[in-house]
Amino acid sequence: MTTLDLRSRIVESRQVPLAVMVGAMTALALVCAVGLLVDDRTVLGVSVWLKPLKFAVSFALYGATLAWMLTLPHRGSRWTRAMATVFAVTGIIDVGFIAVQAARGTFSHFNTSDDAVNTIGQYVFMTGVPGLFVANLVIALILLFQRVGDRPLTRAIHAGLFLAVAGMALGYLMGFQGRQTTTDANGRVVELAARHSVGVTDENPGLPVTNWSTSGGDLRIPHFVGLHGLQVMLIGALVLSVLASRIPWLRSEGTRASLMAVLALAYAGLLALLTWQAFRGQPLIHPDALTLAALGGLLAATALAVRAVRSRAEESEQQAGPA
Repeated sequence: MTTLDLRSRIVESRQVPLAVMVGAMTALALVCAVGLLVDDRTVLGVSVWLKPLKFAVSFALYGATLAWMLTLPHRGSRWTRAMATVFAVTGIIDVGFIAVQAARGTFSHFNTSDDAVNTIGQYVFMTGVPGLFVANLVIALILLFQRVGDRPLTRAIHAGLFLAVAGMALGYLMGFQGRQTTTDANGRVVELAARHSVGVTDENPGLPVTNWSTSGGDLRIPHFVGLHGLQVMLIGALVLSVLASRIPWLRSEGTRASLMAVLALAYAGLLALLTWQAFRGQPLIHPDALTLAALGGLLAATALAVRAVRSRAEESEQQAGPA
């Protein structure tokens, strides 16, 4: 499908609000990228423009995926269109506030400062974030009981949406990690009502680009992994579809659907593992023996499940051969 075809389908399915959001996020990402180069102000040791850049890219990717997905024929399109509009409007407002706070050289999330802009912005967050969560949950529930493509694609969409909802829900856990006091880019002391890190403050060293903690647990990791589970599931379905023309045992739609179920369970297991690791105050890049053992068990179980699906597919193919 060409870009022009996709654009036409988005317009015809009335997903224009999502398209506008994607365009706005793309433009914001470019502005933030320039800000990284020309503005040397920092908060918590990183550029003030890094956070809005990450949010803009994330929302652009998610919004584009959601817009494409909702062009597929499905029942309840009136409701999914309404929820997509809620998501688009709320996303623009929320990420817009993050960008405004970056321009002001201060914090967007958890900021308890009593200036007017921040006070209004925190109210926006308290009402906007649940809107994003509920909109995605409603879309997931509407699509759960219907087929929106072939079986592998349908399974990818169902699993991906609920992984994304789980990832959004994990973001709320950051609100229970305790307060911290720090300074913003203007040197003003700011008390933050919560933090991303577990066992350490957010001022500790972080990984390049993501800034995930390298000295403690970090709840942004499972939040990110869950949120983008939808893209991973869809890519998985696409890869299987491409490979089906080259690998005989993947030609069956049922086999590919079974593999999508394996991928979804494996991804959910990884999400649970990363959440567990973060709550134990353990950095992503410094797993202990227990974490590595759990990861090894997950990989082994996944490999066995794939092998079982393949064996069943090849057996069915052999039985059907003589006929």
